[in-house]
Amino acid sequence: MDIFKLPKEHIVLRFTLLLIVIAYLFSLSMRYIWVAEFQGMEQFKYNNELMINTNDGYYFAEGARDILAGSHQPNDLSPINEPISLLTAWLSQIVPVNFETLILYMPSIFGSLIVIPIILIGRTLGQTGIGFIAALLASVTHSYYNRTMTGYYDTDMLTIVLPLFAIYAIILAITHQRNRFLLPITLAFALTQWWYPQSYSLNTAILVTTLLYALIFERCNHHFYKISLFIIIGILSLPMWIKIAIALAIFAFFHYKTALDQKWFWGLFIAIISLYFFTGGIDPIWGQLKGYVFRDSVSDDAGLHFYNVAQTVREAGNIPFTIFAERISGHPITFVLGLLGYVAAILAYRPLLITLPLIGLGFIAMSAGLRFTIYAVAPMAIGFAYMLMLITRPIEKGWLRVIVLVVFSGVALYPNYLHIREYMTPTVFTAKEVSVLEKFGTLSNTEDYVITWWDYGYPIRYYSDVKTLVDGGKHSGDINYPASYILVQPQQNSALIARLAVEYTEKGYENNKSAIIAEMLTAYKADTVDDLILNLQLSNAVLSKSTRDIYLYLPLRMMDILPTVTLFSYLDLKNPDNKLQQPFFYTTQQFQDSGKSVELGNGLSIIKEKNMIKLGREEVPIKSFYQVGYNQEQKIDINEQHFASEGLNIIFMASYGRFLIVDDFYLNSSYIQMFVFEQYDPKLFEPVILDPLSKVYKLKV
Repeated sequence: MDIFKLPKEHIVLRFTLLLIVIAYLFSLSMRYIWVAEFQGMEQFKYNNELMINTNDGYYFAEGARDILAGSHQPNDLSPINEPISLLTAWLSQIVPVNFETLILYMPSIFGSLIVIPIILIGRTLGQTGIGFIAALLASVTHSYYNRTMTGYYDTDMLTIVLPLFAIYAIILAITHQRNRFLLPITLAFALTQWWYPQSYSLNTAILVTTLLYALIFERCNHHFYKISLFIIIGILSLPMWIKIAIALAIFAFFHYKTALDQKWFWGLFIAIISLYFFTGGIDPIWGQLKGYVFRDSVSDDAGLHFYNVAQTVREAGNIPFTIFAERISGHPITFVLGLLGYVAAILAYRPLLITLPLIGLGFIAMSAGLRFTIYAVAPMAIGFAYMLMLITRPIEKGWLRVIVLVVFSGVALYPNYLHIREYMTPTVFTAKEVSVLEKFGTLSNTEDYVITWWDYGYPIRYYSDVKTLVDGGKHSGDINYPASYILVQPQQNSALIARLAVEYTEKGYENNKSAIIAEMLTAYKADTVDDLILNLQLSNAVLSKSTRDIYLYLPLRMMDILPTVTLFSYLDLKNPDNKLQQPFFYTTQQFQDSGKSVELGNGLSIIKEKNMIKLGREEVPIKSFYQVGYNQEQKIDINEQHFASEGLNIIFMASYGRFLIVDDFYLNSSYIQMFVFEQYDPKLFEPVILDPLSKVYKLKV
């Protein structure tokens, strides 16, 4: 029995609305904790507002900016047709706040809408109380909060909300079995597909679940096949207006031709199913499986094998059970109760079977990566809420039962509150870094290219309005290879590949080819990139004609991920089974000088009297020692000592309080030479901005 059930329908409606408002305000208030923590920190502000805290957000912000400007450059990859960019541009014209404030708070405002479909699902099943408790929990659970917190400007703000509205529409149609509830199904799925095309797999899984539901439980009930038909229409790979037009036409047919309904229905059903396969079918699903389930090296048409970015993304890796449970429910105990409650809820309320695809996709996270846990949050929250109802059912006094429910709900919410207090994700860049990018934007042209690692591609395009070789969405192995190569190879090699990579990228847009490494090797008759460099150096071959300026962006923050950057180019492109031993790199800001030695952590220490580096039980000679720092004029001072002909090199970055232990490969890399030492070949590069946090060099070849 629903303890929140009231006798009169209009009172019930008002009470449901009140619960929605309470849950929504609760969700918003939890997301304001991050704002309150960072509000007084000027280093995280731009244009008098806190900056966003996700790299991908700058991609969509770029699109919205260009929509408002009314123009953008050819091949700049600006997402002017992305739904989130379109929505942001539209809102910025009607909401009286500046652009930075809008993109900062949109995730919280839209992400908190998750409480509405959850409460409505509960209400449809006659269990508003379950929906309310589940809405509170789902809105702040680790996984969902992390991806809809204030500042997390990304499609995730509606990626779960819209499918839940679609599931609510299905449950509503199952419960009431009236034709008037069919159109909302198509609309909800069409919006879901429009907002997040990658939801195609989930939507198809919901379709299959609904069909199985009909075949197993309602085989002779014609209405359930109508529901499936309107789901199919909603997920067709067609423009939204066409899908809605088809749905309206079929709805009108059902409404006005009831007598002919079943006579013509199956022919219509087969026609729509055929259209589904004709417009895509399962091909998009297979593409997603290859990207997230099969994460080995990838190869191009020329037989070159590259490193797959999914192998380095934590979101796409295996996760332990404890983290898995916390991401979905906030705590392992809550997770177990939620799972048991979910099974019990399905047995009690059969329409909840439609949520199984959310559970399935969420549980794939155990092997496919933690990013998928977000999908299981809502149904598991419903399961937990139902379990609470079962546990408290023996309590006869209503007021006492409500108190017990409040206490247990609070206990379940508390770990999530603690997580929110601790999860203080900083902004993507600091104000000082943004000032460098804005200054660079005034010195460059919109057709110029910046080469850096893909993590920084979107912010650079947003603040500097230039093109990038790689970014958060354009980072396949073939594209990451030249970016990695340019950053970790010596300057001569970097300069040659930088020019070729950019020019071949632009050519690729013209002839619709993206395999730039294969194109370069073919053009210069080389088998490997090393052969290509050697051929260019020995023959003085003419490089591709320069059509634009190219810059290297070298930020301090790249130092911690430099070994990961190296993985993408330090490999055998012809033989993926040839696992090369990676060069040595170690950096730390946590060290202790005891006089005789410097402890660097993780079993590494510098033994001063021996001029040795201790690596666990092994001792390696110190080849060279460099102390680098800024003087009073903010110029680089370098003091170096040489001890041995072989061994590892120590770099003490005094102004940063950081030690680097590197082999010769890294010591001679463009990144270390040009960022740490500010040493560059004047024939190849010239400095543009030399800031302690970010350094920009212009290519001269």
